[in-house]
Amino acid sequence: MAMDRNRLTFAAVVVGGLLTTVAFVLAFFVAAPVLANNTLTAGGGALIGGKLITNPVLFSQKIFFFHVPVAITSFVIFFFTAFYGVRFLMTKDKRFDTKARIATEITLVFVALTMITGDIWTRYEWGTWWVWEPRLTTYFIMMMLVIVYFVLRASIEDEERRAVYASAFGILAFLDAPLSFAITRIVPSGAHPVVLRAGGGLDAVQLGGFLIGLAGMLCFGYAIYQLRIREETAKERLEVLKASLEG
Repeated sequence: MAMDRNRLTFAAVVVGGLLTTVAFVLAFFVAAPVLANNTLTAGGGALIGGKLITNPVLFSQKIFFFHVPVAITSFVIFFFTAFYGVRFLMTKDKRFDTKARIATEITLVFVALTMITGDIWTRYEWGTWWVWEPRLTTYFIMMMLVIVYFVLRASIEDEERRAVYASAFGILAFLDAPLSFAITRIVPSGAHPVVLRAGGGLDAVQLGGFLIGLAGMLCFGYAIYQLRIREETAKERLEVLKASLEG
């Protein structure tokens, strides 16, 4: 069983690397630039953060072939924080608390990558590093909730109480993820582009590159999660062995 999981983890790393490479080639050498969408003005520019941006063909939107898959992966992994939190509260099994914590760790990694790639795009397309618009604001709140999750864990010494409080907080914190994902449709007047939308958006090549990049990022997320699980399992076995020797 462990050998099969190791092989699957290795395969996820290899497949993730290949898919991400293919997505890179499609994004920068094959796919056409993405057009600015609902922010275009009558004069052909884009009104972003009160400023008129005159390059409606946004070449730097190519970063969205990576930025959006990373962001979606952060939502998917954050779901497992809530899922394993529910499992822990139902069973009080420490394994589920460990899985929830590791899922949140990986969520933080992908959240950081999302913020970095997003800020690069806003700097070159909007002329600023940050705009307090709905998508960015809700995602920023999600990042802060993920950080608070670890602050909460560090502030509680009792192991069982820490697991209970962290599980409950992780479940509540995850509620921001679907809100952040859907906010560009709930508030369509926001400045953030709606990359996947009916009646427009991405052509076949662009969509293919995006989906390939998304699959690659999901593979990387799975592989990192399994590697962290292996590390935690080995650590727990060492702790048990140490306790038995000391006893």
